[in-house]
Amino acid sequence: MKIKLVATSALIAALSSTAVSAETLRLLTWGGYAPEDVIAAFEKETGHSVEVTTSNNEEMIAKLRATNGGGFDLAQPSQDRIASAQEEFGIYKPIDMSRIDAAQFIPSMLDATASNSTFDGEVYGLPHVWGTSGLIVNTADAPQVTDYVDLCDASVAGKVSYRLKRPTLIGFAFSMGLDPFAAYGDADAYADILAQVEAKLTECKPNVKTYWDGGDEVQNLLRSGEVVAAMAWDTGGWQLNADNADITFVAPEAGALGWIDTFVLPSRGRADDAAYDWINFVMRPDIASMITNTAGNFTAAVDGDTGVSADLKARYQASFDQAAIEDINWYPPVPAGLETLEGATLDRINAAK
Repeated sequence: MKIKLVATSALIAALSSTAVSAETLRLLTWGGYAPEDVIAAFEKETGHSVEVTTSNNEEMIAKLRATNGGGFDLAQPSQDRIASAQEEFGIYKPIDMSRIDAAQFIPSMLDATASNSTFDGEVYGLPHVWGTSGLIVNTADAPQVTDYVDLCDASVAGKVSYRLKRPTLIGFAFSMGLDPFAAYGDADAYADILAQVEAKLTECKPNVKTYWDGGDEVQNLLRSGEVVAAMAWDTGGWQLNADNADITFVAPEAGALGWIDTFVLPSRGRADDAAYDWINFVMRPDIASMITNTAGNFTAAVDGDTGVSADLKARYQASFDQAAIEDINWYPPVPAGLETLEGATLDRINAAK
């Protein structure tokens, strides 16, 4: 009886300890980055629970600004939205690298993101999902579209689409032989680049069927044939290619635009234990593959493609040979105030007749 009492007491103590340490992780992320099967496995293994809010870069920053870094325990902005946002708004807290299993991360991506997210000597971001934007082309109808400026060619008039967002400004700048990233530290030089791109995109307006807002919209335009070439994300092109072999993602001659979505800790988050547990959990190769199969993008996890579907791997390899990979233009941190200039440019393009 004494042995049974001791065992029962130990079990109660263990359960109590688990209950005390279990937390609710409020995750602010992109669609596809927290699949239901991954959440279920995490909750079963750790005892934590997960509440997911899907968002995008602009909304993430806005939500965290509105709460002074509160309301969420882990967020996933792109790496170019960390250092400047921290400098301007103070909405994040530093990463405690001692709590991260660094061996699970591809070293080059871990180093690059740490460097790009460092502010006042502290690291604020870790890499998670990465990908590119470039061109989705119906190669049967528009094989001549191989770069961003080709969307303005008379041969595809009225049958192209892109967003009125900063990636379009950046992509067209590179395609016009300019280097917007090199001008990030010089507001006057950057304004001059924006003026040249504004003129080009204004001239290009008659070619545009519509400015798309969501991924489903642009995919439907391409699927229906209303649009034969668009500026969009790689995953959208690969999804379309599964149904129509003529439509696929094309890495532009000027270079695809590369992004890395990260992990950051909001400054007033209250479930750091759950946040670090989630980071280490989803960077495991088996879990990373599950995320890639759902989101369509690869992760910064070592061996994270081990369980990725063969079809997705094949489409990726068809879009990116080694030269295309080396030509990727990775987004650097955005200096404070730069997006105000871009926003004004986009407004003028939208209003132009």
